[in-house]
Amino acid sequence: MNYTELLNPQNSAVIFIDFQPQMVFGVASIDRQTLFNNVMLLAKAAKIFNVPTVLTTVESKGFSGNMWPQLLDLFPNQEPVERSSMNSWEEPKFVEAVKATGRKKLVMAALWTEVCLAYPALGALKAGYDVYAVEDASGGTSLTAHNAAMRRIEQAGAVPMTALQTLLEYQRDWSRKDTYDAVIEVVKEHGGAYGQGVEYAYTMVHGAPPSRKGGH
Repeated sequence: MNYTELLNPQNSAVIFIDFQPQMVFGVASIDRQTLFNNVMLLAKAAKIFNVPTVLTTVESKGFSGNMWPQLLDLFPNQEPVERSSMNSWEEPKFVEAVKATGRKKLVMAALWTEVCLAYPALGALKAGYDVYAVEDASGGTSLTAHNAAMRRIEQAGAVPMTALQTLLEYQRDWSRKDTYDAVIEVVKEHGGAYGQGVEYAYTMVHGAPPSRKGGH
């Protein structure tokens, strides 16, 4: 495992596990609108940088509901891997999808942290992958459950991340103009105080007009 190597679009894959309505209902470790915002930030980071992405759902017809339409819309050509197992790593189709990315660094976010993140994170670590758990794009049934799960996988070797950290680690250099505008748009939409600061800098310092869709 090499955790000193920074994440980049060529060495990692992003995995979204069980972002379904019934799973959201049970989240009590983070404000659910904040959770949604962070998940969308992470998803847009994957989209902008063309990072291989795996989507998976559990019992979508029988209990949990379909994956968030906003996520499906970002990845229109991908069908989520459907499972019955709480542990994605016990579903062969999911493991095959992960292997097909060809990446050894897995950036994972899931509902719930203590089950649907912890179990496959441990399985992936055991299989030799580097696991990066996006802490603020995952949620548990209580703050205690979420924190205990994060400690459990960290002790096994997983690395905690945040959604914004992942986006900025992919961009890393503001001279990379091919992704610059898209990253700035995501920051302004989902980046909270940072996004407000960017908007202020553009309009008040650099004299740009107030943002409209399609440009600054």
